[in-house]
Amino acid sequence: MPERPSAEPAAEREPRRLRALVADDHYLVREGTRQLLESSGEVAVVGAPGSAAELVDAARRLGPDVIVTDIRMPGEGWRPGFEGIDAAHRIRAEAPRVGVVVLSQYADSIYAFELFKDGTEGLAYLLKDRVGDLDELLGAIRSVAAGGSVIDPKVVEGLLARRAVRGEREAFTPRERDVLREMARGRSNGGIARALSLSISAVEKNVNSIFLKLGLEASPDIHRRVAAVLAYLGGS
Repeated sequence: MPERPSAEPAAEREPRRLRALVADDHYLVREGTRQLLESSGEVAVVGAPGSAAELVDAARRLGPDVIVTDIRMPGEGWRPGFEGIDAAHRIRAEAPRVGVVVLSQYADSIYAFELFKDGTEGLAYLLKDRVGDLDELLGAIRSVAAGGSVIDPKVVEGLLARRAVRGEREAFTPRERDVLREMARGRSNGGIARALSLSISAVEKNVNSIFLKLGLEASPDIHRRVAAVLAYLGGS
Protein backbone atom coordinates (compact mmCIF):
# COMPACT_ATOMS: atom_id res chain seq x y z
CA MET A 1 0.00 0.00 0.00
CA PRO A 2 1.61 3.30 -1.06
CA GLU A 3 2.47 5.71 1.67
CA ARG A 4 0.25 8.73 1.94
CA PRO A 5 2.10 11.96 1.31
CA SER A 6 2.84 13.84 4.48
CA ALA A 7 0.62 16.83 5.06
CA GLU A 8 2.12 20.19 4.27
CA PRO A 9 2.68 22.36 7.35
CA ALA A 10 -0.15 24.81 7.79
CA ALA A 11 0.72 28.24 6.44
CA GLU A 12 1.05 30.88 9.03
CA ARG A 13 -1.95 33.08 9.15
CA GLU A 14 -1.47 36.70 8.22
CA PRO A 15 -2.12 39.18 11.02
CA ARG A 16 -5.72 40.34 11.04
CA ARG A 17 -6.10 43.71 9.36
CA LEU A 18 -8.01 46.42 11.18
CA ARG A 19 -11.41 47.07 9.62
CA ALA A 20 -11.85 50.78 9.00
CA LEU A 21 -14.32 53.31 7.67
CA VAL A 22 -12.91 56.40 5.92
CA ALA A 23 -15.32 59.35 5.90
CA ASP A 24 -14.95 62.63 4.02
CA ASP A 25 -17.35 64.69 1.96
CA HIS A 26 -14.78 64.99 -0.83
CA TYR A 27 -14.65 61.86 -2.99
CA LEU A 28 -11.03 62.25 -4.05
CA VAL A 29 -9.85 62.78 -0.47
CA ARG A 30 -11.58 59.72 0.94
CA GLU A 31 -10.55 57.54 -1.99
CA GLY A 32 -6.96 58.74 -1.69
CA THR A 33 -7.00 57.99 2.03
CA ARG A 34 -8.57 54.60 1.36
CA GLN A 35 -5.84 53.66 -1.10
CA LEU A 36 -3.11 54.91 1.20
CA LEU A 37 -4.36 52.83 4.13
CA GLU A 38 -5.01 49.74 2.01
CA SER A 39 -1.47 49.93 0.64
CA SER A 40 -0.08 49.49 4.15
CA GLY A 41 -1.43 45.96 4.43
CA GLU A 42 -2.52 46.73 8.01
CA VAL A 43 -5.95 48.20 7.31
CA ALA A 44 -8.94 46.92 5.35
CA VAL A 45 -11.22 49.81 4.43
CA VAL A 46 -14.73 48.36 4.54
CA GLY A 47 -16.57 51.55 3.60
CA ALA A 48 -16.07 55.17 2.58
CA PRO A 49 -19.15 57.25 3.52
CA GLY A 50 -19.42 60.83 2.34
CA SER A 51 -21.54 62.40 5.09
CA ALA A 52 -21.96 62.26 8.86
CA ALA A 53 -25.32 60.50 8.53
CA GLU A 54 -23.85 57.91 6.16
CA LEU A 55 -20.93 57.40 8.56
CA VAL A 56 -23.24 56.63 11.51
CA ASP A 57 -25.28 54.25 9.35
CA ALA A 58 -22.18 52.48 8.00
CA ALA A 59 -20.76 52.07 11.51
CA ARG A 60 -23.97 50.39 12.63
CA ARG A 61 -24.08 48.06 9.63
CA LEU A 62 -20.41 47.18 9.24
CA GLY A 63 -19.05 47.21 12.79
CA PRO A 64 -15.57 48.61 12.05
CA ASP A 65 -12.64 48.57 14.46
CA VAL A 66 -11.66 52.13 13.59
CA ILE A 67 -13.14 55.19 11.93
CA VAL A 68 -11.06 57.84 10.19
CA THR A 69 -13.22 60.90 9.60
CA ASP A 70 -12.90 64.49 8.51
CA ILE A 71 -14.07 66.98 11.10
CA ARG A 72 -16.33 68.76 8.60
CA MET A 73 -18.99 66.96 6.57
CA PRO A 74 -21.82 69.42 5.92
CA GLY A 75 -25.35 68.08 6.18
CA GLU A 76 -28.72 68.94 7.71
CA GLY A 77 -29.22 68.18 11.38
CA TRP A 78 -25.56 68.45 12.39
CA ARG A 79 -23.58 71.25 14.04
CA PRO A 80 -21.71 73.11 11.30
CA GLY A 81 -17.98 72.44 11.55
CA PHE A 82 -18.39 69.68 14.14
CA GLU A 83 -20.13 67.02 12.05
CA GLY A 84 -17.30 64.49 12.27
CA ILE A 85 -16.92 64.94 16.01
CA ASP A 86 -20.66 64.68 16.63
CA ALA A 87 -20.84 61.54 14.49
CA ALA A 88 -17.93 60.07 16.45
CA HIS A 89 -19.70 60.70 19.75
CA ARG A 90 -22.94 59.20 18.46
CA ILE A 91 -21.16 56.09 17.19
CA ARG A 92 -19.20 55.56 20.39
CA ALA A 93 -22.34 55.98 22.50
CA GLU A 94 -23.57 52.82 20.76
CA ALA A 95 -20.22 51.07 20.28
CA PRO A 96 -17.65 52.35 22.81
CA ARG A 97 -14.87 50.08 21.55
CA VAL A 98 -14.74 51.65 18.10
CA GLY A 99 -11.60 53.77 17.79
CA VAL A 100 -11.93 57.15 16.09
CA VAL A 101 -9.34 59.32 14.36
CA VAL A 102 -10.65 62.79 13.55
CA LEU A 103 -8.74 64.65 10.85
CA SER A 104 -8.99 68.42 11.06
CA GLN A 105 -7.65 71.54 9.40
CA TYR A 106 -7.98 73.37 12.72
CA ALA A 107 -5.07 73.64 15.14
CA ASP A 108 -7.31 75.56 17.56
CA SER A 109 -7.55 73.48 20.73
CA ILE A 110 -11.30 74.10 21.10
CA TYR A 111 -11.98 71.41 18.50
CA ALA A 112 -9.69 68.88 20.18
CA PHE A 113 -11.33 69.50 23.54
CA GLU A 114 -14.76 69.09 21.97
CA LEU A 115 -13.70 65.63 20.78
CA PHE A 116 -12.23 64.69 24.16
CA LYS A 117 -14.92 66.29 26.35
CA ASP A 118 -16.32 62.94 27.54
CA GLY A 119 -12.97 61.15 27.79
CA THR A 120 -9.92 60.44 25.68
CA GLU A 121 -9.79 56.65 25.45
CA GLY A 122 -9.91 55.40 21.85
CA LEU A 123 -9.83 58.88 20.30
CA ALA A 124 -7.30 60.80 18.23
CA TYR A 125 -7.26 64.35 16.90
CA LEU A 126 -4.83 64.91 14.04
CA LEU A 127 -4.31 67.81 11.69
CA LYS A 128 -5.24 66.88 8.16
CA ASP A 129 -1.74 67.24 6.76
CA ARG A 130 -0.85 64.07 8.72
CA VAL A 131 -2.68 62.06 6.04
CA GLY A 132 0.43 62.38 3.89
CA ASP A 133 2.52 60.74 6.63
CA LEU A 134 1.41 57.11 6.54
CA ASP A 135 3.44 56.10 9.60
CA GLU A 136 1.88 58.91 11.65
CA LEU A 137 -1.65 58.03 10.54
CA LEU A 138 -1.16 54.30 11.08
CA GLY A 139 0.29 54.99 14.52
CA ALA A 140 -2.86 56.89 15.48
CA ILE A 141 -5.08 54.14 14.07
CA ARG A 142 -3.24 51.43 16.01
CA SER A 143 -3.40 53.53 19.16
CA VAL A 144 -7.15 54.19 19.11
CA ALA A 145 -7.87 50.58 18.14
CA ALA A 146 -6.06 49.55 21.32
CA GLY A 147 -7.94 52.12 23.42
CA GLY A 148 -5.18 54.73 23.45
CA SER A 149 -5.43 58.41 22.63
CA VAL A 150 -3.49 60.79 20.42
CA ILE A 151 -3.49 64.55 19.92
CA ASP A 152 -1.57 66.34 17.23
CA PRO A 153 1.70 67.75 18.59
CA LYS A 154 1.01 71.07 16.86
CA VAL A 155 -2.11 71.47 18.99
CA VAL A 156 -0.08 70.73 22.12
CA GLU A 157 2.47 73.35 21.07
CA GLY A 158 -0.31 75.88 20.71
CA LEU A 159 -1.58 75.07 24.19
CA LEU A 160 1.90 75.40 25.64
CA ALA A 161 2.39 78.75 23.95
CA ARG A 162 -0.93 80.01 25.30
CA ARG A 163 -0.05 79.07 28.85
CA ALA A 164 3.42 80.56 28.45
CA VAL A 165 1.89 83.92 27.53
CA ARG A 166 -0.25 83.71 30.66
CA GLY A 167 2.83 82.84 32.73
CA GLU A 168 0.99 79.88 34.23
CA ARG A 169 3.69 77.26 34.00
CA GLU A 170 7.37 76.77 34.56
CA ALA A 171 9.41 76.77 31.39
CA PHE A 172 9.95 73.42 29.73
CA THR A 173 13.38 72.52 28.45
CA PRO A 174 13.67 71.74 24.71
CA ARG A 175 14.02 68.04 25.56
CA GLU A 176 10.92 68.11 27.77
CA ARG A 177 8.99 69.68 24.90
CA ASP A 178 10.17 66.87 22.63
CA VAL A 179 9.05 64.26 25.16
CA LEU A 180 5.70 66.01 25.68
CA ARG A 181 5.03 65.98 21.94
CA GLU A 182 5.71 62.24 21.84
CA MET A 183 3.43 61.71 24.84
CA ALA A 184 0.72 63.52 22.90
CA ARG A 185 1.20 60.99 20.11
CA GLY A 186 0.15 58.30 22.58
CA ARG A 187 3.59 56.73 22.86
CA SER A 188 4.81 54.76 25.85
CA ASN A 189 8.13 55.58 27.49
CA GLY A 190 9.74 52.87 25.38
CA GLY A 191 8.24 54.33 22.20
CA ILE A 192 9.43 57.81 23.16
CA ALA A 193 12.92 56.47 23.82
CA ARG A 194 13.06 54.92 20.35
CA ALA A 195 11.63 58.01 18.63
CA LEU A 196 14.09 60.39 20.31
CA SER A 197 17.08 58.03 20.56
CA LEU A 198 17.12 58.30 24.35
CA SER A 199 17.51 55.77 27.13
CA ILE A 200 14.41 54.67 29.02
CA SER A 201 15.80 56.22 32.18
CA ALA A 202 16.28 59.58 30.42
CA VAL A 203 12.70 59.49 29.17
CA GLU A 204 11.38 58.64 32.63
CA LYS A 205 13.34 61.53 34.11
CA ASN A 206 11.87 63.97 31.59
CA VAL A 207 8.34 62.59 31.99
CA ASN A 208 8.53 62.95 35.76
CA SER A 209 9.84 66.51 35.36
CA ILE A 210 6.96 67.36 33.00
CA PHE A 211 4.35 66.06 35.42
CA LEU A 212 6.04 67.85 38.31
CA LYS A 213 5.98 71.17 36.44
CA LEU A 214 2.35 70.62 35.46
CA GLY A 215 1.39 69.69 39.00
CA LEU A 216 0.11 66.30 37.85
CA GLU A 217 0.51 62.80 39.20
CA ALA A 218 2.61 60.57 36.96
CA SER A 219 0.78 57.58 35.46
CA PRO A 220 1.92 54.62 33.33
CA ASP A 221 -1.51 54.51 31.66
CA ILE A 222 -0.89 56.16 28.29
CA HIS A 223 -4.34 57.54 27.50
CA ARG A 224 -4.70 58.82 31.08
CA ARG A 225 -1.37 60.62 30.73
CA VAL A 226 -2.57 62.34 27.57
CA ALA A 227 -5.87 63.20 29.22
CA ALA A 228 -4.16 64.65 32.28
CA VAL A 229 -1.79 66.83 30.25
CA LEU A 230 -4.64 68.07 28.04
CA ALA A 231 -6.79 68.87 31.05
CA TYR A 232 -4.04 70.96 32.58
CA LEU A 233 -2.94 72.73 29.39
CA GLY A 234 -6.51 73.55 28.49
CA GLY A 235 -7.42 74.91 31.90
CA SER A 236 -8.38 78.53 32.25
